[in-house]
Parts: sequence; structure tokens; C-alpha cells
Amino acid sequence: MKKLVMIGNGMAGVRTIEEILKLSPEQFEITIFGQEPHPNYNRIKLSNILQGDTNFEDIIINTLDWYKENNIQLYTGETVTKIDIERKLVQSDQGREVQYDELIIATGSNSFILPIPGADKLGVTGFRDIKDCEMMIKSADQYKKAVVIGGGLLGLEAARGLLNLGMKVDVVHLMPSLMERQLDPIASSLLKAELESQGMKFLMEKETVEIIGDERVAGLRFNDGSFVQADLVVMAIGIKSNTSVAKNSGIYVNRGIVVNDFMETSAPNVYAVGECAEHREIVYGLVAPLYEQGKVLADRICGNETTTYEGSVTGTQLKVAGVDLFSAGEIFEDGTTKSIMVYNEYEGIYKRVLVRNNRIVGIVLYGDTKDSTRLFRLLSKKEDITGVSIFESQCSAEGGSSDIASMPNDELVCGCNGVTKGAIVEAIKTQGLTTLDQVSHCTNAGRSCGRCKPMVNDILAYTLGDQFDAAAAQKTSICGCTTISREELIAEIKEKGLTSVKEVMNVLEWNNEEGCTKCRPAINYYLGMIHMDEYKDDRDSRLVNEKMHANIQKDGTYSVVPRMYGGVTTAADLKKIAEVAEKYDVPLVKLTGGQRIGLFGVKKEDLPRMWEELDMPSGYAYGKTLRTVKTCVGAQFCRYGTQDSMALGIELEKKFERLDTPHKVKMGVSACPRNCSESGIKDIGFVGIDGGWEIYVAGNGGVDLRAGDLLATVKTEADVMEMTGAYLQYYRETANYLERTSKWVERVGLEHVKEILANEETRKALNERMDQTLKKYIEPWNEAIESEKIKDKYYAVHTVKAGE
Repeated sequence: MKKLVMIGNGMAGVRTIEEILKLSPEQFEITIFGQEPHPNYNRIKLSNILQGDTNFEDIIINTLDWYKENNIQLYTGETVTKIDIERKLVQSDQGREVQYDELIIATGSNSFILPIPGADKLGVTGFRDIKDCEMMIKSADQYKKAVVIGGGLLGLEAARGLLNLGMKVDVVHLMPSLMERQLDPIASSLLKAELESQGMKFLMEKETVEIIGDERVAGLRFNDGSFVQADLVVMAIGIKSNTSVAKNSGIYVNRGIVVNDFMETSAPNVYAVGECAEHREIVYGLVAPLYEQGKVLADRICGNETTTYEGSVTGTQLKVAGVDLFSAGEIFEDGTTKSIMVYNEYEGIYKRVLVRNNRIVGIVLYGDTKDSTRLFRLLSKKEDITGVSIFESQCSAEGGSSDIASMPNDELVCGCNGVTKGAIVEAIKTQGLTTLDQVSHCTNAGRSCGRCKPMVNDILAYTLGDQFDAAAAQKTSICGCTTISREELIAEIKEKGLTSVKEVMNVLEWNNEEGCTKCRPAINYYLGMIHMDEYKDDRDSRLVNEKMHANIQKDGTYSVVPRMYGGVTTAADLKKIAEVAEKYDVPLVKLTGGQRIGLFGVKKEDLPRMWEELDMPSGYAYGKTLRTVKTCVGAQFCRYGTQDSMALGIELEKKFERLDTPHKVKMGVSACPRNCSESGIKDIGFVGIDGGWEIYVAGNGGVDLRAGDLLATVKTEADVMEMTGAYLQYYRETANYLERTSKWVERVGLEHVKEILANEETRKALNERMDQTLKKYIEPWNEAIESEKIKDKYYAVHTVKAGE
């Protein structure tokens, strides 16, 4: 078996590996080095994370289990520093040497940072990876003023995300128009006006010459002498290919690693793909051409006949809330071009197509981009447009099926993933696909930015004809391993008496008999929720943090967060925490946002011993369960307090700790409406008033900020416990797995929840099921400490017994 090594674990490189596995799964022993401590994730969706539309778990493309299932050796957090071309081996910064027969360099690119004084100060970042996102999100917790340098696609996405994080944002741009490489002046002015209405401010035609401040950035100075204050500076002015390992190893580099039409570099058996590669003097920064490169390279490496890669025509869509925009090809007229234009200033719609010799050479669409796919095909195929209706979305009343019928099979539907109409139709027919989820899982169409999903659904409807079920097509299945929805899964478990994850997947005919990291934890949760007494939790089907009973950090270490009921502790517990932190040389001891003490940077093998010496319950900082109950000091000490918030917080936390829930749950108890414990933005918040408590639900204090809704006003702590138990149990029984309470209440409706809980008998029944469930939970670290099997399997801790 030949040895295939890849340097880089990004989208272009891993897509190439996926293509190789399709063509020849047994040909190679594959090793991948990734500089980041994560599996492969979708960088296109980083702006969605920053804008609060999704989280990191949702943008992982290939989980760690995928690498294991395909026998791929993945080294995360490890950088290859040298390629020995003569000996055909790579060397990493960890001192590791790995031989190769074929080597792919897929090192991607880095943010371009202006070479100006102060660029190395704290608070200055690019916008390229999840670490940059995390840095911006963390900064928004402490600081309020951000400046984004760059009014291009990336800069505007970053600016929108920072606005969503509650920061004031100025965008600095060198040119007089935004996105001047993609938009003409009219479209640019429409875009600027829309973004200004969203809260962005623009400093146009400004050249930054210095970033000022002491250790941390305090502002920017421009070449005209003017100044702007800033607590955070994001440079989004472009990317530069990461070519260092190739250059240091004697491989020919220009702007990128120079490759031919087969993606071969100047070194034998060494290839480059993605943003690090330069093909015919062009470095591509959009994902569609990189996937085209990957397909050609996979064929080449597998020894198949292949067409050459001859470059790509690219189109741009802006992923900013409220903005619908598409651009491709030439932007400005010259003496050889003519324009076809529609401009409706009132509705904010602008369409302009540039034509030369009866062929489209440029497209700008703003406000209505329905024609983008068809027009882009006409441009890229250089088709004669004589007699063609250019803007069909305005003049076609039929839409839908007639548009799909006239679409050729080679028309690109999903530009991000390079999926054509023909590929989608073939998958539907040969794989028996009936839902949008299935099509996306099978073909990758719609898995990146998601803009093409309506068209994918139209193709599904057209292909299935009379067999198409619109409601079923939009049904959200548990995952791509099955067509079964949450409701159907629960009904089948109850009806057929299914009692294990394996049994569910077998009886219900899962497409992937081993399931995946999306469906296995969901099935495990639903089984535990339905079979309250007899179900034995399948630890291996849990998400990685729950499986380990610890939060993994980005450097591969873990956190230890003991339970402190209501945020209240004792001198004895503080002493134990200090002694353990000192003994195990814990790098960081920190007060968490939930009023707990967290120990960060703990080695995996030290976890069982640390918990044994702490002899404290787990704070479940890692779980889909009750995390914390935050309290103020309350009427016992505070002159404004009307109720005993600490006592109620402790009672709530002691009752509901360890409870499995669809997603994490946080609570806050405030003794008065001053709300010192932030009860108004918790999953469940309690506010003391004269004569009782107000209960607020569905708050969210994350990037998707949401104020809680008033569920009920009650008189006693017993009333609080009854209402909370019923509410939590109803959430457990009706929410989708991994659905936060905020999303759940928005989906089912607050009035519906109130109506359910208004019935005394219903509340009683819900609380009875809750109490029955709570009986089964045990302290997880006691189990781990006492079980050599668990310690050996999960923490690589093996105790030497007498005689060994």
C-alpha cells in the first residue's frame, strides 16, 4: 500500500482526500498533518459563527470519527516544517518524521497583515480561522469599539459579525467604493446604504499608517493625519498563500506554490492544491475552483485518465444578513461592451449584465439574485445569448419546474462544492433520495453557504415528479444516515420497544450501519428520555466532551470545573482546589462566568486522579445538562434583596444537576429586579419580587442574544420548583436534540408552553416523569475513579496490579 501524506487539514485538501477515497479507497495509507487542533471545518461559515447564526460544532465537515473510519492518521496541532525531497519524508515541529510515496501540500493561506507600526499589538487580528473568531467574540465581552480595515467581502462579513456581538464598528477602506473589484458604483452605493442602515460606519479613501496604543491597540492613524479610536482592529484586506514549507524545501514558489495543469509542483511526487497553489499565475481564494483542483488532483494521484485543470471563472456572493448580492466576471464597460440593466431604486434592486459579441462577460446582481446560476452558466460557457431572456426571474410566471427543465445537466447548482444539476439528478434517481437533507448529504450541494438549497429542492421536485412530497422533502431528518425525523424516531422507539443505539439503527434500516457523530448522541438521548428506568447510557455514543466528562481545550488539554451549588463555596473546598491546582501544575485557575472556579490546561491522564483528590461533584461544564445556577447574595446580605436567592439557587442546582437535556441549560436567580445574576438572559431566570418570584424562560446570553420571556409569576419556592420541573421536562420531551431553549420556545411558541403548564394535572405528570428520571443519575467521576476499564479506555490510565 502506497503512503500518501498531506500537509494541511483544510477544505481543499480534505476534499481531495474524499475524492481519492471514492476512486481508490484501498490504494493509500493516508497521513494528514493539521496545524490547528481541530478536524476539518467549513471556513465559509466562519462569518456565520461571528454573526451568531451557528456554532463551531455545526461547521465541522469531517469529524474525528470520519478519519478513524477511513483509516486516516490525523496529527492535529502539528506543523510540518521541512520536506526532504531526496529521502521522500516530512518532518514536523514535534520531531515526527513520516515517509511518503505521494505528498500533497494543502497549507492554505494566511491573513495579509499591513506592515505598519503597531500591527503586532494586542487586539489586532486577521479573519481567517476559528481562533480569529474566538478572539473577536472574547474581545466583544470586554470592549465596545472595533475597526475593520478592508471594505471587501471578508471585511464586510467581519463587520456584520462584530455588530451582532454588540460592538460599534467602523469600516476603513482605501478606495471610494466598497467591493470595487466585484461591484460597479451603483451596486456599491446600494450596498453601502444598506449596511449603514444596519449600523456600520464607513471611513472611505483612508490609508492606515499606524496602529497606536501601549500594549493593546487604542486607535488608528491615517495618512491625512486623522485618527479613529479602536479597542479591536480586524485586518481583512486579503490573503497570502502559505508557502513557507515549500519554499524552505526547495520547491518553486512565486506568489503561491507553482503548479501545472495536473497540480504538480517542481518536485517529483509532490502536489499542491487550494489557496497555497498558484496555477497559471493565479491564486484562487474561493472554494469552488479549489474543489475543481482537488478533483483533477485525485484522478492524477490515483493514476486515472483525467482532464487537466485549466483555471476557473468565479462568482461572488455576499453572506451578510439582509443583503442579497452576486457578482462575476467583468465589472466596468469599455468600448467593446454593452449593458443590459434593470434599476429599481425604490425596492433596492439592481441588475447589470455586460455583453460583448453576443456573449455575457460580466454580471452584477443586487437585491434579487435568482438569475445568478443561469447567468453564470451563460458566462462561463461563453454561450451565444441571441434570443435569450436575460432576467427570467422577473418575466417568468411559471418559475420552478420550467426553469429546471430548461437547465442543462452540466449547469453548476452549488458553486461552493462544484455540484451540477446532472450530479444531483443522478443521485436522486440512483440513491432513491426524497428529501433535501438526503440530497445535501449525498452530493454536498447546499452544505457550505446554503444559498443553493431552494434550487436543489426545485430539482428534487422536478426529478421526482408526481412522487414528490413537498412536506416530506422539507422534513429535517436526524442526519444524513436516515430519512427519519425526530418525531418519527421517537414514535418508532416507543412502538417497537427499541432499547439500544445499535438496535435503533438496525431495525430502522440506517443507511450507515455505524451511524455518525450527529445521530448517535441524539439516539442515545432519546432512548434515555423514553426508557427512564431501564436504559443504560451508551457512553461511546456521546459527544466527545460528554464522553470524556471534561471540556477539551484548543491545545488538547482539558478543564476541570467542580460543582459549586449556586456559586456558593467553603474555605475547605477552596483549599482543596488550590492544593490540587498546585500539585498538578495547572496553568490557569479562573473564575468562570457561571460563578465557578475552573482549572484549565489539565492533561487527560491526570483527570481521574484530580477528581479523586478534589472529592467534589462535577460542575458538568462540558455537558448537555444543567451547567450552573448563578445567584446574587440576596436578601440575606443585600439591602435591595426581596428574596433568598442563594437558597433557591442551591435547591434548584441540587435537584436538577446531571439531568440530561437536549442542550446545555443555564439558570440565574436574582433577589430583586436589579438582576445582578443576569436572570433575564438565562435559559430559566428567577427574579425576586415582593411576595414571590417571576420566572423568565428562553433567554440566551451568547452571540445570539435574546431576552427571556415571562413564563409565570408564583408565590412560593415550592411553586418555583414545580413550574421549573414541568417546564424542563416538557422541553426534554419535545425539543430536538441540540436545540437550545431559546430556539425551542421560538419554534413551539411561548403561549403554547404557557397553555401546557397552566394545567395542574399536566404539571403533576411532567414532574412525576422528571422525578423518575432524576433517580437514575450518578456522579460520573466516582464511576470513573472506581473503574479500571473506564480509566484505561478513556484516559489512558492503567494501574499496575500486583504480579504485573
